[in-house]
Amino acid sequence: MKGIIEGFLKFHSDAYPKRADLFKNLATKQNPRTLFISCSDSRLVPELVTQHEPGGLFVIRNAGNIVPSYGPEPGGVSASVEYAITALKVTDVVICGHSDCGAMTAIANCTCMDHMPAVGSWLRYADSARVVNEAHKHASDSERVASMVRENVIAQIENIKTHPSIRLALSENRLALHGWVYDIESGDIDALDGVTNEFVSLATHTEVRAYPISPLAVAV
Repeated sequence: MKGIIEGFLKFHSDAYPKRADLFKNLATKQNPRTLFISCSDSRLVPELVTQHEPGGLFVIRNAGNIVPSYGPEPGGVSASVEYAITALKVTDVVICGHSDCGAMTAIANCTCMDHMPAVGSWLRYADSARVVNEAHKHASDSERVASMVRENVIAQIENIKTHPSIRLALSENRLALHGWVYDIESGDIDALDGVTNEFVSLATHTEVRAYPISPLAVAV
């Protein structure tokens, strides 16, 4: 905790004064344009990766960047999604997985979760991705995990489309969905192309998105 407190003191004396006007504007309102759903992993920091200041992203983080399908008893993720879409009216949703994901490694390797029953129960929301991943042949354990990370992003894109607020926003053409995979070692991001259902480099395909498929992309 010493390092945490020292960090706060440095923020309060150095970083905060330099952004005083920003925090003054944020004191009573927020206007993020993007809902960013990522893993809880400490190595992935959405604001750092996207170079966004406070107030720029509405962030949901959990083990495995999971979005359960909408159900009769919505949980915290569902409530946060609904708030972002309905109240904040974000225009983009990013679901971002990452390399070396512990949650996806556990699923891909069929790790026994008896010692962490809550985690095991939560990861069942990625079962559809596991089924698809197990149908493929993989050259190595690392490739199996990397594939699981990608399949999970695709599965969570499908899950979030079951949420009423998302369906409405998509039908009104005021929302785009993006599926990303962040590589911790290189800093690169691969993005899901909704046309081909393949992941491509975001650095060279900056307009790519998972859904809805852009007319331009279809024409090409």
